[in-house]
Amino acid sequence: MVKKLRATFDGKVFLPREFLDIKPNTEWVIVISDEKGDVSGGKEMHPLEAITRLSTDMGPADLSENFDRYTRGLKDNGE
Repeated sequence: MVKKLRATFDGKVFLPREFLDIKPNTEWVIVISDEKGDVSGGKEMHPLEAITRLSTDMGPADLSENFDRYTRGLKDNGE
């Protein structure tokens, strides 16, 4: 589950600005960003990391080897 909220840091803890409908004493992973939405920690993302984030699973692992078979409905024997 992903929840987005605004909070203020008082030097020790984050104080949510709105009500949180979550159970007390549960663990959460918190991703922090400033008002600009920068979650990279000030570091520029490596171009290959950016490409990896855009990649999707296209299905078969042998798609590049059997492209014609998958796109044109060709059979294994070349028909």
